[in-house]
Amino acid sequence: MLRIAVPNKGSLSEPASEMLREAGYRQRRSSRELVLADPENGCEFFFLRPRDVAVYVGAGTVHAGITGRDLLLDSGADAVEHLALGFARSTFRFAAPAGTMREVGDIARRRVASSYTTLVADHLAKQGVEPAEVVHLDGAVESSVGLGVADLIADVVETGSTLKAAGLEVFGEPILTSEAVLIRQAGAVAPPGVRTLTRRLEGVITARSYVLMDYVVPNELLEQAVRITPGFESPTVSPQHHRDASAVRVMVPRGDTNRVMDALHDIGARAIIVTSIHASRM
Repeated sequence: MLRIAVPNKGSLSEPASEMLREAGYRQRRSSRELVLADPENGCEFFFLRPRDVAVYVGAGTVHAGITGRDLLLDSGADAVEHLALGFARSTFRFAAPAGTMREVGDIARRRVASSYTTLVADHLAKQGVEPAEVVHLDGAVESSVGLGVADLIADVVETGSTLKAAGLEVFGEPILTSEAVLIRQAGAVAPPGVRTLTRRLEGVITARSYVLMDYVVPNELLEQAVRITPGFESPTVSPQHHRDASAVRVMVPRGDTNRVMDALHDIGARAIIVTSIHASRM
């Protein structure tokens, strides 16, 4: 039985469960469920605190888990990233009172507050910068400077509005770009179920990133149309009965759909139909 750890709360929880549902796995119906068996898929899911997922995976208690890249690196657990999942993206950066710091070297002999003290300490060590102290806080990190606990902070930055309200601004290069990741134990041989899980999740990622486009184009324009729509691998081209034209089916990046439709229209392609790709088709 493959054991998989899933975040039980927070911003990672519901998107992780939804991705697993799309991949064909059972998921809990109530937040009170901490363990869920999925015998049809040979799996058992354990719903854990997001910060604990990497610890359990690293210890080999579970075979795989979903957590944030930032939480994985901060945990120090004997676990490694196996597959980036493409959701819960965030940027981790330093921030200080406006106009006081410009580069990472300015952090030397200063107090840094963060919820990710291991991650911050490791990053500064790699940069050859020695802070006065890395102060651990579980939340409201942006208030630490105003309250005199720290000289600057290291935290997840989304819009930056919270930092501005606290009189802070980001500086230097990002510490880390994070997202949800599937992780496994470092150095361990992954059981067959992990390979199946990986393949299914890759199918969901592809299905979310592409649409399936059908169009008809005159044969003399086929090569030009195919250059516009090279596809995920290669377009499927079928001759039209009693017509000097071809039907083309191709996967197109979701974000490029309108641009591609316009380009096809300009060369004379007709009857464009765009449909979503379901993960079950992958």
